[in-house]
Amino acid sequence: MADFMTLLSFKLRNRVRIDSGNTVHFGNNNRIRKCIVDIHGAGNTLIFKDGANLRGVHLELIGNNCTLTIGKNCVIGEECYFSCREKGTNLTIGDNCMFSRNVKLMTSDGHDVSQNGIRINPAENIEIGSRVWLADNVTVLKGCCIASGSIVGINSIVTKNIPSNSVAVGCPAKVVKSEISWDEKLTF
Repeated sequence: MADFMTLLSFKLRNRVRIDSGNTVHFGNNNRIRKCIVDIHGAGNTLIFKDGANLRGVHLELIGNNCTLTIGKNCVIGEECYFSCREKGTNLTIGDNCMFSRNVKLMTSDGHDVSQNGIRINPAENIEIGSRVWLADNVTVLKGCCIASGSIVGINSIVTKNIPSNSVAVGCPAKVVKSEISWDEKLTF
């Protein structure tokens, strides 16, 4: 758990509701402000690695033994929503990622769906590699992995894995370019 001053600053700059029995770990030089953080259940862990920069993001861990990790030097825009739900699920974001506005990552459908008394929609982990760029309004559904160096275009819905150094777009997202690289600096 973070030192007292870091935790106090976190709670003053954000709307935080954390049940006892859960932990939050902070790296150095984080900028986390105007966020909503809900952690309910027990044994859940929220990790901000060094240099995480979030503004107006909603983070939720609901269940038991869930882990949500935000990698080093990630920049995450307003109205993003990351939901790590159900027992033992993990939502992992690698280092140096750039997420625009209104990006959604969800490890669960939110409600159980059964067929003949058997649940058919269990929660699944999400893994985002390092240096991944998600444009405005991208949704990443449970069980997906977006490998390092990739870009997902505006308004896309990721329902399957995206290989490294690829551009994927559409609903559902499909790879349209491979062997790409990208630079976060603007050129004029």
